[in-house]
Amino acid sequence: MVTPITLDAVREAAKCIEPYAHRTPVMTCAALDERAGRRLFFKCENFQKIGAFKFRGACNAVMKLADDVAGRGVVTHSSGNHAQALALAAKLRGIEAHIVMPSTASPVKRAAVEGYGGKVYVCEPNETARQQRAEELVAETGGTLIPPFDHPHVIAGQGTATLELLDEVGTLDAIVAPIGGGGLMSGTCIAGRGMKPGVRLFGAEPTGADDAARSLAAGELIPQTNPNTICDGLLTSMGELTWPIIRDHVEAIFTVSDEQVIEAMRLVMQRMKIVIEPSAAVAVAAVLSDEFKSLPLDASSTSVGVGVIISGGNVDLDHLPW
Repeated sequence: MVTPITLDAVREAAKCIEPYAHRTPVMTCAALDERAGRRLFFKCENFQKIGAFKFRGACNAVMKLADDVAGRGVVTHSSGNHAQALALAAKLRGIEAHIVMPSTASPVKRAAVEGYGGKVYVCEPNETARQQRAEELVAETGGTLIPPFDHPHVIAGQGTATLELLDEVGTLDAIVAPIGGGGLMSGTCIAGRGMKPGVRLFGAEPTGADDAARSLAAGELIPQTNPNTICDGLLTSMGELTWPIIRDHVEAIFTVSDEQVIEAMRLVMQRMKIVIEPSAAVAVAAVLSDEFKSLPLDASSTSVGVGVIISGGNVDLDHLPW
């Protein structure tokens, strides 16, 4: 499958979202470098608007709409960060956002969506119900469906995080990002390969939702079934656009246990003094794992470094996993 998403599309997305999105910091931590045995450069999307990288893709998709199309509003289905991101992007554009959320969605996240002006429609907590209600809203409102990850403008927008990372750090030996639906990872692939063709690209997943790892090993898309992990942002399957990009560019996907995720999450909070969510901690846990430490990188370079995308920081502080 040939993807229409290119480095130029990511660069265009960067210009499109520049007036609205934060350019998030790249942070380092000597304590984590020591544990990993490598220099780590953390792209901190927990400092992005709505607390996650999702705002980049949603903002790009909303701002790219023609005025007459945008005037009819936008529609999506999401239980968390994409819902907030689309609601805020629509608010900035001055249009309506119709958000389908499952009944099991966090009350905090639903309140955030409504706080940004999004209209929430509650449905049963399954993919079929979510998609069906979203399709009904498209028919009722004439709005444009902007899915959480499987959309070219969303993918290009997510790639701007890696664009900024490489602009600031320069050459990296590898970049690691978490994989759920694959929007962030596929955007990372497009930007990373486009800017630095030799960079090695790796994914990270919890063992309880390892469909991407199994798909890469099998060479074919294996849908997610019955995920069981605290990484609530990584529960969905990859899409028709994201899977081929990941298949063609990602070298390997490292899986980590929820215990490793919790340890990494706590370590980042203790040593880096920043708040991250479990779905973001999965990438940190991956680079701290024995499997990743044993991976040979270019030891001849004096600037050996691994970029790690910290995908978000939306965690309920009243219910931390420890």
